[in-house]
Amino acid sequence: MAFLRKKRESPRVDLTPMVDVVFLLLIFFMISTTFVETPGISVKLPESSSQQRSQDIKEIKVYLSKDGDIFLGKEPVDMAELRRRLRTHGERVAEMTFLLLADKEALHGKVVALMDLAKETGFAKLAIATEQRERR
Repeated sequence: MAFLRKKRESPRVDLTPMVDVVFLLLIFFMISTTFVETPGISVKLPESSSQQRSQDIKEIKVYLSKDGDIFLGKEPVDMAELRRRLRTHGERVAEMTFLLLADKEALHGKVVALMDLAKETGFAKLAIATEQRERR
């Protein structure tokens, strides 16, 4: 008696569910990622419950790290160089905002010195950046 042998199928792995999971993870990470506007300077902003965002587009961003380093935009500067660069803006400073992003552990004296420098160079508007305090 001759038995018919069934052809044996080789096992296959269906990749469709794995591709679906990868796409779902990709979408999740794309949506949950926040885009930060601050450059790679490590500054921990103090928290405030009354945070306001200035609507002015014209602003000068000055960063003060906890070590006392000063940055104008992304460029490190000292106090004299900052004063010189701020004076190059001339009469436009009256309409611009001096945005100070100081680390919460920065020395108070440096923060006050930067605020005085803003007033001395003619800035009429001064904003101090903070992060929104979590409600408890």
